[in-house]
Amino acid sequence: MKAFVSILFSILTFTFLTLLTQIGGIVYLLSELIYRQLNRKKATVRWLLFAVLYLIATLLIVPTIAPFFGRVPVKHRDNLKPSTCATVLLNRNYVTPELNNLLQQTAKELATQNLSVNYLDACFPFYDKFPLLPHLSHNDGRKIDLSFIYVTPDGQPTNQQKSISGYGVFEPPKAGETDQTSICKSNGHKQYDLAQYLTFGRINKEIQFSASSTKQLIQALLKQTKLEKIFIEPHLKERLNLQSNKVRFHGCHSVRHDDHIHIQL
Repeated sequence: MKAFVSILFSILTFTFLTLLTQIGGIVYLLSELIYRQLNRKKATVRWLLFAVLYLIATLLIVPTIAPFFGRVPVKHRDNLKPSTCATVLLNRNYVTPELNNLLQQTAKELATQNLSVNYLDACFPFYDKFPLLPHLSHNDGRKIDLSFIYVTPDGQPTNQQKSISGYGVFEPPKAGETDQTSICKSNGHKQYDLAQYLTFGRINKEIQFSASSTKQLIQALLKQTKLEKIFIEPHLKERLNLQSNKVRFHGCHSVRHDDHIHIQL
């Protein structure tokens, strides 16, 4: 029975780490092999070994191998960074070179306006069609989520977010705006606002959504000829007066997009 529990635990751990980070399961198996060769019994040694190997793989090995699969990590600059370091640590920061260039050009333009691009989940480093949960389409290096731009109580743009994950704190419709969430949920799509349970904690409650700065971000994106689509909620398209047909509704089968911007080539 003890052996069965151990095997089951290993299978579940491998599966969880693979789905969460793509490479975590493989690193876990490698760390287990080394751990058994060391003939140690302490759990702290086991997980410390895994952590060290995982960081080496994530920070040094994967960025070197990923270009052979057509992916590169998002290149950071002063005003282009992840909203949370977890995005990089979980290997969710990989895009095609074309999308990386689009982000660089957008950030370069926004720098003149003293604005930043803060990104959330992009894609994993290897293989098309490998799911990046809980997203439906982040599986080919051609998609990435961007944070809205928020301002402090004195009106200054900030890189802070309203949740630890960067997701799940919505900018809901105002009176007279399209309430797509209610429409989707009334049509049976109960999952539409499930992201509210993925915040991992709400923070920075004093900052506010900046319609003007977020519009500037989207307009800078729309200038990029390679851009194919932007997904945000219909009420925000109305509020920001965005006329481009590249700004679209993502469909009720997805989840609501009034907590982030989805872009894709």
